Amino acid sequence: MADGADDCTLLLEVRDAEGSRCPAADLELELYRSGGALNLTLAWMQDADRPMLWHGSHPVWMAATTGCRCERPQDGAPLEALARRLRALLA
Repeated sequence: MADGADDCTLLLEVRDAEGSRCPAADLELELYRSGGALNLTLAWMQDADRPMLWHGSHPVWMAATTGCRCERPQDGAPLEALARRLRALLA
């Protein structure tokens, strides 16, 4: 994202290794700038109770219902890796 670009929200449609859609695993990706730094959030679209990931200078997991910090879910490591790659590509 170039400086001055608008914030955006994207839907990431998930597919398995054979290319079949997995809508239950779809993610919402929000990109925005704060203080000049690129930040992003990743949240599961089909499960509003699952924690969401905020990633700026480091990853922070938050409870979706309260916004309070929480532990990384068991399957959260791949999302952190995705967030790091996206920030590196877009920053």
